[in-house]
Amino acid sequence: MNILYTAEATAWGGREGRTASTDGILDVMLAVPKELGGPGGATNPEQLFAAGFAACFHSALKVVARREKVDVSESAVTARVGLGMNDDGGFNVAVELEAELPDVERSVAEALVEKAHHVCPYSNATRGNVDVVLTVL
Repeated sequence: MNILYTAEATAWGGREGRTASTDGILDVMLAVPKELGGPGGATNPEQLFAAGFAACFHSALKVVARREKVDVSESAVTARVGLGMNDDGGFNVAVELEAELPDVERSVAEALVEKAHHVCPYSNATRGNVDVVLTVL
């Protein structure tokens, strides 16, 4: 693979600390969510993953739509990342991607979303490892 860009970030303190990109643009405190027994009040790795996946998938959707000459300028993608236990006593994530494509015929929207799922780097990286459910509104 020809690497086009490399993002770099460092974490201190794990889920109860801080993470920052080496360029200083991203610098956030982390906290365990209240739902997992933590104090909440700060972001967490699952939120960061959801934000990244949603943005990446939406870009892939726009690329595919542009190729097919479909206007998706009013579209949006929401990612939900669930954290749970796996059968081996470890943890895993599951992802729901919800695409909203107003004014696009449902069958066209579903085809675009499916094609975007094969273009998106996050989709390609998680395929076979993470359950990803695609939904078109």
